Amino acid sequence: QVQLVESGGGLVQAGGSLRLSCVVSGLSFSNSDMGWYRQAPGKEREFVARFSWFGERTDYADSVKGRFTISRDTSKNTVYLQMNTLEPADTAIYYCNPGGRGFGSWGRGTQVTVSS
Repeated sequence: QVQLVESGGGLVQAGGSLRLSCVVSGLSFSNSDMGWYRQAPGKEREFVARFSWFGERTDYADSVKGRFTISRDTSKNTVYLQMNTLEPADTAIYYCNPGGRGFGSWGRGTQVTVSS
């Protein structure tokens, strides 16, 4: 059974930074693509970033490109999302997602709130 535990969210002022973590168990982490998604109040869940294990390719939503960085530590079965230059529009619950395609398992998420 896949388990995902996100952490690292919080309240931050616009322009600040946060690093989210997601500890993954129940799958072959080193051979799995991983993604981050987010859901703002009243909106649908949307793609943020994906790490593809083959070639270690990264992909980002246009809205976060240049500000967010996805990475992973296979020794800790953990995927990270470094978020810099945060904006109020980044306020959402952030979820990690095995496969990074928006289906399958989800954790409880971690709340990120950016004040203006």
